[in-house]
Amino acid sequence: MDEILFEARGGVGLVTLNRPQALNALTLAMVRALDARLRAWAGDPEVRCVVIQGAGDRAFCAGGDIRALYDSGKSKSDTLTADFYREEYRLNRLIKRYPKPYVALIDGVVMGGGVGVSVHGSHRIATERTLFAMPETGIGLFPDVGGSYFLPRCPGRVGFYLGLTGARIKAADCLYAGIATHHVPFSALDALVGALREGTGSAVTDIVSRFATPAGEATLERDRAGIDRCFAAASVEAIQAALEADGSEWAKGARTSMGEKSPACEKVALRQLERGAVLPFEDCMVMEFRLSQRAMAAHDFYEGVRAAVIDKDRAPKWHPASLAEVSEAEVEGWFAPLPGGDLDFP
Repeated sequence: MDEILFEARGGVGLVTLNRPQALNALTLAMVRALDARLRAWAGDPEVRCVVIQGAGDRAFCAGGDIRALYDSGKSKSDTLTADFYREEYRLNRLIKRYPKPYVALIDGVVMGGGVGVSVHGSHRIATERTLFAMPETGIGLFPDVGGSYFLPRCPGRVGFYLGLTGARIKAADCLYAGIATHHVPFSALDALVGALREGTGSAVTDIVSRFATPAGEATLERDRAGIDRCFAAASVEAIQAALEADGSEWAKGARTSMGEKSPACEKVALRQLERGAVLPFEDCMVMEFRLSQRAMAAHDFYEGVRAAVIDKDRAPKWHPASLAEVSEAEVEGWFAPLPGGDLDFP
């Protein structure tokens, strides 16, 4: 079975991520195929817009194929740990700068790499089944695929909260945070694609808006004052102290979630988001490629994947084991230029 499917019909280039048994997790082959097809469709006058969806009824895309990255990094038998991130980030940039409407049908689980092939598009459609998260610090990574750019640009400190806690949010919160642009019921997605195919002369936004419905109350809006107050603190330790002092239920949950994550990656992620807030998109991706290669050379990614995916004991032994043991020099070292050369965009 092909891992990714393409169909151009009625002016719509339709992409289907086709690994439902793996929650449509991205492989390097899928990244390469999507990049090539998007470039071809960009110059095809018969394709007015692109629509991307996930196969099955559980996920749009739950991330990258971290087991393949784990195996590659452990064996050091190939260059996947560099090639995957380099080509994935170039794809993210292609989507961000795409010259035609790019409509992501974010139905079901969307995390990590799935966010990268959706959130940078012009139209991001959430459904009542959408479940978004950026949980990377829980497996020894950092909120990548452009998280440096879009998370700090969420309202207030909402993006810092999402990136440091890995909080899972649904459609209303995705709209509030700017992660989604519209809410369309799952039952209407096929009709929406059909309308896009029939909509010669109609703006994509107008067509999508005809199918959009209210998504309900956003819990992020309810908790926003506390989020802005606590996550404005200058260090991970200070954020945790502010959450403890707050004492509300959401603050207790956020404090617990942060305490389960890699201490080193929490500190790296906070600095990443602070820097990303003032960087253009391409510079964010250069920074993230540096971070990805430092993560692939560090202990916590392999320990995090072991605990979450391989042994599934949910008990990672992080190194360093506490925030106090993570030095300023160690954090800064993640951001240094790569000896082998930084990411570029040919």
